[in-house]
Amino acid sequence: MLKIGPYEFQSRLMMGTGKYTSLDLQTQAIAISSAEILTFAVRRLPLDNPEASNFLEQLDLKKFKLLPNTAGCYTAEEAVRVARLAKASGLCDMIKVEVIGDPKTLLPDPIGTLEATKILVNEGFVVLTYTNDDPILAKKLQEAGAAAVMPGASPIGSGQGITNPNNIKLILEDATVPIIIDAGIGSPADATIAMELGADGVLLNTAVAAAKDPVLMAEAFKLAVEAGRKGFLAGRIPKKKYATASSPLEGIIE
Repeated sequence: MLKIGPYEFQSRLMMGTGKYTSLDLQTQAIAISSAEILTFAVRRLPLDNPEASNFLEQLDLKKFKLLPNTAGCYTAEEAVRVARLAKASGLCDMIKVEVIGDPKTLLPDPIGTLEATKILVNEGFVVLTYTNDDPILAKKLQEAGAAAVMPGASPIGSGQGITNPNNIKLILEDATVPIIIDAGIGSPADATIAMELGADGVLLNTAVAAAKDPVLMAEAFKLAVEAGRKGFLAGRIPKKKYATASSPLEGIIE
């Protein structure tokens, strides 16, 4: 069971809703993933015209917890304004904070990210914060009241997987809230590695939406997250320098 703020979820895989070539593919991929949390950029919704067509219209929204995000924001003030707009529109009490510091790498602005998190926590939001893989910043975000911290495995959409597992391990060692690996996941193997490290969940979008077969890939990620979690709980064997016989040595004829 994954607990984020006051909410509990069975699935540890969270899905984004962008970049699909059709709404039908999006719907099928999300369904087979068994994800319960869906994230999307607030700016993609036609909030000024509720009757207009939008990318969520084919989904049974009663089955999901919506997680609007502040993607595209470059200052704390902008992120806070977007979050308030989402809440006022009745979309959420949960918000994924994103404050980008650089348009080339799309890496987070650590100062703006922490500032926006503090403000929104104080306003009563359940805040899930997207950040870089800095253990110190992760700790400060937890101290600020974030309900979950979401370090990127690598730059958004890069598909590089976890480029700095040691930092992820350090974040996990001091975690007091769920740690969700977000951004840069490229394959199911990356998701399994994240979960085997001890992450509480994985959020992804591009790795599914841009796959040759998004529906099949969504199913693969579902299984990968489940396998990684079970592997973590089961406890892997230690790595050794030399071989160890897997068959008993008793009864060997000399």
